[in-house]
Amino acid sequence: MTAESTRPTGGENTAPLRTTTGEVIPVRLPPERQHVEANPQGKRLALLTLTAMGVVYGDIGTSPLYALRECFKGEYGLLPTQANVYGILSLIVWALLLIVSVKYIVFIMRADNRGEGGILALLALLLQQTRRDEDLQRRMLLIGLGLFGAALLYGDGVITPAISVLSAVEGMQVAIPALSENIVVIVTILVLLLLFGFQYKGTAMVGRFFGPVMALWFLVIATLGVRELVHEPQIMSALNPIWAVRFFVNHGVGGFLVLGAVVLAVTGAEALYADMGHFGKKPIRMAWFAMVLPCLLLNYFGQGALLLRDPKAAENPFYLLAPAALVIPLTLLATMAAIIASQALISGAFSLTQQSVQLGYSPRVTIVHTSMEEAGQIYIPEINKLLRAGCILLVFMFRNSSALSAAYGIAVTGTMAITSILYYVVARQRWEWPLWKIGALTSLFLFVDFAFFGANLVKIEHGGWVPVLMALGVYTLMSTWKRGRVMLTRILTSGSLPLDLFLGDVERRKPHRVAGTAVFMTSSPEGVPVVLLHHLKHNKVLHEQVVLMSILVDEVPEVPAEQRVSAERLEHGFWRVMARYGFMQTPDVNEILSVARVQGLKARPSETTFYLGRERIIVLDRKQKGREGARRAPDVPEAQKIEMARWRKKLFVLMSRNARSATEFFGIPPNRVVELGAQVEF
Repeated sequence: MTAESTRPTGGENTAPLRTTTGEVIPVRLPPERQHVEANPQGKRLALLTLTAMGVVYGDIGTSPLYALRECFKGEYGLLPTQANVYGILSLIVWALLLIVSVKYIVFIMRADNRGEGGILALLALLLQQTRRDEDLQRRMLLIGLGLFGAALLYGDGVITPAISVLSAVEGMQVAIPALSENIVVIVTILVLLLLFGFQYKGTAMVGRFFGPVMALWFLVIATLGVRELVHEPQIMSALNPIWAVRFFVNHGVGGFLVLGAVVLAVTGAEALYADMGHFGKKPIRMAWFAMVLPCLLLNYFGQGALLLRDPKAAENPFYLLAPAALVIPLTLLATMAAIIASQALISGAFSLTQQSVQLGYSPRVTIVHTSMEEAGQIYIPEINKLLRAGCILLVFMFRNSSALSAAYGIAVTGTMAITSILYYVVARQRWEWPLWKIGALTSLFLFVDFAFFGANLVKIEHGGWVPVLMALGVYTLMSTWKRGRVMLTRILTSGSLPLDLFLGDVERRKPHRVAGTAVFMTSSPEGVPVVLLHHLKHNKVLHEQVVLMSILVDEVPEVPAEQRVSAERLEHGFWRVMARYGFMQTPDVNEILSVARVQGLKARPSETTFYLGRERIIVLDRKQKGREGARRAPDVPEAQKIEMARWRKKLFVLMSRNARSATEFFGIPPNRVVELGAQVEF
């Protein structure tokens, strides 16, 4: 992966900062991420609600395309009889109410990390409270769960565009029955190529159209449902959960397994939580209860009424709700809605990757800020290419949405179960809820989550292995990178010196000083960076002014500008500059130096040189490691506390070699950078 952070010009703001003499000077800063107000009103609330309807509910809003249809596929052996239709509809209704309305809307959205949501934001919230040594095992378990949940979301991000677009395009076969499957596959791939091809432009330009298009979509599907519902109004009695209970009693194991298709009605629920920071809780909740939920229920009931009138419509009940003349326009609208649903998951994958990079679970990647006003709108070319390749490969492999639906449920239900577990820890640890209260609530959540997850396990051989394999791969990469960086940091730190000893040595030896400022980047805020020791050892000189700069990422979404940078003057022309950022922010060295200059650091950009370390990692075999360990054990005791298998070390080396230096990511002028190499033995 490459390491690059690209920002659009303009869109800057200023922050008043106080100098050491008390003078207040405005400093130009990059655009801050705009947070929505906690309680928007009037037109502002209406606008946010409309926008949330487009971005947040795209995935769950396109579920009627395939959810009910899959429940009556031959693998479940269910005929569209009255009892079965009522039972399936009751399951779908109560899945929407329990999982989306109760679990996510009412409870999970309470667990925000300073306004931000999503599984990594939730993980960071938990890790703020588990820092003591006695919590180490628990901390590692939480990290493992959170990372695997995030890995499953990447699988969701690959499957959602493929199944959403494919199921929408399949409407062409309803209008033109003679249309071959190959044509549908080709059109789907063309739409996906177009979708991923425009990602570099960002969502700022098209975002304003998402809400109105999805509002039209929900109104249309509700109208189609009502059109059929008036002929079978008694279908509304499926709201009674007794129909779901009877369904389970009558069908036993078969009734349980059909949950693997019912869960398709709630795909996208995790987006409610992940997009909370963009829109706020109130607009998301209002959009759900005022528009999305009623329209979804009307459409599902309409499909059920159609099945009672014409059981043959089970082949594609959604498109058969529409008059024949409107199937093609409905297909076009469904394709637009599927693109919007896909966009939400693609953007979510970009944001998830940015969080992973900042929290230390991924190598640096190319982060392009596509908006001058909105810091949260980003584009990551590497992830875009991987998602595009994955989506196209899935379409080629499965060829129709029914086959692809088998791969969908594992990723969705796995993430939901992990979110429930992490929510339990938040409520118990941070909010101090009594055990009986959070225990009963979590038991209900997990009962539903594991029921759906268990029903999807039988689909492993039919496609469910796809998201599991993806998740295992992503989890392995993320955990390997994190563990490898910890090992590397400890090895490098063991070769460092305490700062007071180093400054004392500088005073005694009085090395030759040259004009200008040298900035030594170091990941550790303590001690002397190894790159400085190498520089002094080989070049025998120091600059008049030496800055030890550390950029740290806190487990919060953002650090306010006035709290972000601190500059401390040391002896003999040395400075310690500390910069703290949140996991939703991208560090900027120019910003850091601007603030440090206000705090007294005198560093002209034209006379400032940045020194970075570039490590060449050598993986030793067991015999070599034994000899090296015996020889160096007194020097690096901390490095022995963390180990990795040899194959994971080689994987870490491969990831390191494909990650560029910090120059581009931190916005350092490349013509002012000097890199010093060092060989590190693992």
